[in-house]
Amino acid sequence: MTETIASLLQEGRTFYPPEELVKNSNVKKFMEKHGIENYEELLEKAKDTEWFWNEMVKEVGIEWYSPPKKVLEWEPPFVKWFIGGKYNIAHDALDKQAKLRKNKVAYIWEGEPGDVRKLTYGELSREVNRFANVLKEMGVKKGDRVTIWLPMIPELPIAMLACAKIGAIHSVVFSGFSEKALLDRILDAEAKILITADGFYRAGKTIELKNRADSILGSAPSVEKVIVYERCGVSTNMEDGRDYWWHEVLKGIPHSCETEQLDANDILFILYTSGTTGKPKGVIHAHGGYAVGVASTLKMIFDLKEDDIWWCSADIGWITGHSYIVYGPLILGATSIMYEGAPTYPAPDRWWDIIEKYGVTVFYTAPTAIRMFMRLGEDYPQKHDLSSLRLLGTVGEPINPEAWLWYYKYIGNEKCQIMDTWWQTETGMQLISPLPITPLKPGSATKPFPGIEADVFDSEGNSLYKKNAGGFLVITKPWPAMLRGLWRAEERYISTYWSTYKDIYFTGDAARIDEDGYFWIQGRLDDVLNVSGHRIGNSEVESALVSHPMVSEAAVVGKPHEVKGEAIVAFVVVKSHVKPDEKLKKELTEHVAKEIGKIARPDEIYFVSDLPKTRSGKIMRRVCRAVMLGKDPGDISTLANPEAVEVVKKAAETGEICYG
Repeated sequence: MTETIASLLQEGRTFYPPEELVKNSNVKKFMEKHGIENYEELLEKAKDTEWFWNEMVKEVGIEWYSPPKKVLEWEPPFVKWFIGGKYNIAHDALDKQAKLRKNKVAYIWEGEPGDVRKLTYGELSREVNRFANVLKEMGVKKGDRVTIWLPMIPELPIAMLACAKIGAIHSVVFSGFSEKALLDRILDAEAKILITADGFYRAGKTIELKNRADSILGSAPSVEKVIVYERCGVSTNMEDGRDYWWHEVLKGIPHSCETEQLDANDILFILYTSGTTGKPKGVIHAHGGYAVGVASTLKMIFDLKEDDIWWCSADIGWITGHSYIVYGPLILGATSIMYEGAPTYPAPDRWWDIIEKYGVTVFYTAPTAIRMFMRLGEDYPQKHDLSSLRLLGTVGEPINPEAWLWYYKYIGNEKCQIMDTWWQTETGMQLISPLPITPLKPGSATKPFPGIEADVFDSEGNSLYKKNAGGFLVITKPWPAMLRGLWRAEERYISTYWSTYKDIYFTGDAARIDEDGYFWIQGRLDDVLNVSGHRIGNSEVESALVSHPMVSEAAVVGKPHEVKGEAIVAFVVVKSHVKPDEKLKKELTEHVAKEIGKIARPDEIYFVSDLPKTRSGKIMRRVCRAVMLGKDPGDISTLANPEAVEVVKKAAETGEICYG
């Protein structure tokens, strides 16, 4: 018998896009240009790989130094895109824009204390050129690795683009990561230069960076020089001959720098993502295919136009920021918002204030943030005029239907379609997502982007297409922005992504495809419960809990059970006005039974004031499960709120309501 994952959560509502949005959308114009009648015909025609991706190259205005001789060379599991093309992503993101849109604002940046900077494309190009010249003077050459440990300030994209311009490989480390995490990534990449800051502002506090980096630099022999940007004016140790202030090294540096002509398949960056072994995986992306992938998805999914104000609220330390704050928007010549600080500082309406102040038209954020704002209540967004918004998006995890509807109603004013996107660090670009012409089902990422072929397999490799049965999400043919391997770890690359099914990319996610061909992502396969022989996605049980009007957040984990295999345990955060008690526990248990079936009822529910989260907002189920089982949760230095670990631990040990 083949193994599948039980799919219990059902959602029947459909939301159709406004006629005006469809009519004026970039994707509709593309279809009209090519005589394509409807959505299904577009998906079918885009299966012609050579034709579709060549057309996307034209759509987003990619300029080659020398055109490619061939679109795709696929020797599983290794791929090359746009073979023979000479290219550098910095040309399309900067050089071209400095000529076409010299005085157009590329970034509107707001610091947490309220300071504002606006950088035009002309100014951005000059700053990148100057910094690229500094790197060259410091001996950085094509192929050298540069580690960047910077907060959300304009110098982060400037440093990334400067590396790209001279053919160096950047490795951005999220500023919220620990010194140990920074060291691991420096050592693996053998970085020559570290770029950091004295510190940054977060939730009203000053977070130091450079002084903390000093504690590990003695263990990082590859690092020759450290460049430090002065953001906060905190007292900073500077070692002569190794450490240099950003503003000082730029003195007298010329504003022009020739862009290195690279092969389209040369490496652009390494970005580390967590691995099951605890050792981070260095995901590699290349210039040409990545540029085409991120720019085409941003143009077609988020419908970016010349006068849009785009805000992706992610941190650039993650792939979402690389693709949709730096490279994608710049290739399209867009104006982007960048914000340094916490979403609720100094008040819970900070984000809505930014949207109103700058007239944001397209907004992209995470379900975790939406659920947090749900918990705080709709009064905060309702204080602000959010009428400039015309399109919304989500990223990072499956969005539960109730959060989807709250976002639709209170942020989008019931007029903005929500682009619920599925993709990964490894995929580089959005792979499964609605388009502005797609009817939406709350909680579904809908269908693959044109040119992407995805499926759900059972454990024996049989397709579960349109069978509404949960299985393993796979991508069945190459896509332009796909990872080119793992940094110096070929065997790990093959075993992680290509060993489950022959020549098929294994995503590590569970999903189902309904009778309309819509994909429903059920979460990571390492986050799947096995209850009495039924494999149930943790995210579905969490979604059912969060759909209860008194619940804000939930983490669902399994613990060994002698009869059922695993018992379902839920850690629940209620809304601020709710006082949790035993009666609410019973109510939630029955609510889950009603929503998705008795098999999914939690055996235990613990009320807590907070859940352990990464700084990107993902709830760390692994940590919850470890402390519940009395095990060491491992390294928790990368958590945004390590104190939440003790809250969860106390609740699991005592059964008490742990608030505070």
